[in-house]
Amino acid sequence: MTTATVTKAPAPTGAVAGGNALAGTRTLIRFNLRRDRVRLPVWILALFLGTIATASNYKELYADPEDRANVVETMDSPAGLAMSGPRHYLDDYNFGSMLGHQMLGFMAVLVGLMSVLIITRHTRTEEETNRAELVRSTVVGRHAHLAAALSVAVLANLVLALLLAFGLSGMGIEGIDTGGSLLYGFAHAAVGIVFAAVAAVTVQITAHARGASGMALAVIGVAYVLRAAGDVGSNGALSWLSPIGWVQRTYVYVDNRWWPLLLCLVLAVLCAAAGFALSTRRDVGAGLRASRLGSPVASEALTRPFGFALRLHRGVLIGFGAGLFLMGVMYGSILGDAEDMLGDIDELQEALDRIGGANVAESFAAMVLVVITVVAVVYVVMAALRPRSEETAGRAEPLLATGLSRARWVGSHLAVAMTGGTFLLLMAGLGFGISGAASTGDGGLFLKLVGAALAYAPALWVTAGVAVVFFGWFPRASAAAWIVPVYAFVVGYLGQILQFPDWMNNLSPLGHVPQLPAADMNWTPLLLLTLIAAGLTWLGIEGFRRRDLETK
Repeated sequence: MTTATVTKAPAPTGAVAGGNALAGTRTLIRFNLRRDRVRLPVWILALFLGTIATASNYKELYADPEDRANVVETMDSPAGLAMSGPRHYLDDYNFGSMLGHQMLGFMAVLVGLMSVLIITRHTRTEEETNRAELVRSTVVGRHAHLAAALSVAVLANLVLALLLAFGLSGMGIEGIDTGGSLLYGFAHAAVGIVFAAVAAVTVQITAHARGASGMALAVIGVAYVLRAAGDVGSNGALSWLSPIGWVQRTYVYVDNRWWPLLLCLVLAVLCAAAGFALSTRRDVGAGLRASRLGSPVASEALTRPFGFALRLHRGVLIGFGAGLFLMGVMYGSILGDAEDMLGDIDELQEALDRIGGANVAESFAAMVLVVITVVAVVYVVMAALRPRSEETAGRAEPLLATGLSRARWVGSHLAVAMTGGTFLLLMAGLGFGISGAASTGDGGLFLKLVGAALAYAPALWVTAGVAVVFFGWFPRASAAAWIVPVYAFVVGYLGQILQFPDWMNNLSPLGHVPQLPAADMNWTPLLLLTLIAAGLTWLGIEGFRRRDLETK
């Protein structure tokens, strides 16, 4: 007689996970931090060092009370208040209130961007690549992914807050005290957590990471516009509809009011709760908003590589175009006041003198165009690296299994990146030209500014060439292409003020573009940049043709 051995079957993992909706959250937090071990420190250190450098520059640029008084006169205008913050900061414009007035709103946008990308990367991107479904087949609860992503975003913002608080308070700058620095740091954390919670809602709406990021970034844009419109208005009512307006109304280094941060906390909790609730109303990998049914017959453009690539990039391109147009309008609106605003600041005056130009407005326009172009470079890098995301997501392999060659496939994305970047420069130039001509009363400045913006197109093409070289030959190091816009901003803009040596500027493709409208036109460097872009493009495509596809 034999005895049968009865083995108890393991409990279904789904049932375990279902019993605890947050099961596995702690493990996912550690995993997310491991994945972002480079990305998050770079973000945090860049924001921290940028703030520290700005505070140090304020001490040097506005050392005399007369200099700060001149800035107050310039900022106390609709254009100045729209670009900075509420008028109350101007009542006592010391170094601390200057930092809060001019930097808090701008930094809120960057911190919001960091937070949105954290959430979408660890939630919707995981679902879009089917990794979330695989992970959730184990002992992982329904809400674990979102809870882990929010935890990482909160942690990143708190680390940034503490760095800013201790870093600024330790600089010993007049007007920047310990209490104000602590509030300044936690104001960044508060607004960052709010936009992270907003992203927790948008990732439930659409099934695509880019769409979720775009919605959240649109909310940031609306918040900034409401803040700007409210600060220009007499009563500032619209600013109270914006989280950015709330943190600015802490009046850091002036009144040091903490209670507006409670509004951010309440909104963050409500949005996060909504995100968790909405996640139970959809399937993994799906969105609450059903995908729009397409035409049963593809248009003629979609049957060609360029048309298909343009369709993939269309949303991001339109968003950047609208943003750069508005950015040009905002900078152009203060062009007429440039001489009054900058004429008495020795360091900036020296930088403008090195640029040249018939007047301060033209010199300042040349400096501003560097900042505008860097934003366009960001789009170019994103578009040029899109083939990498298509490859790793497994979408490139089916396309390349057809008669489509590798060169045509990569070339279509590069063509969109290059033509799209040129389109962005045109939009920025139009906004800058229209607003600048109106603020200065010089109608001839319109064509000058449009042409000055388009002159940077060959530099954008070189940037796309650098990105495709990394993609073609060193695909796992493709993210290194982001060094180009970061370096271009630091050297091209800050370097003019801090007087970096010329050889550092020459390492950036933007450094070889004539600084129109202040300088004379020189076609030789533009032609050389175009030839270099063509060579880099050929080299990158050749590298892609020689290597195997990498699919995660």
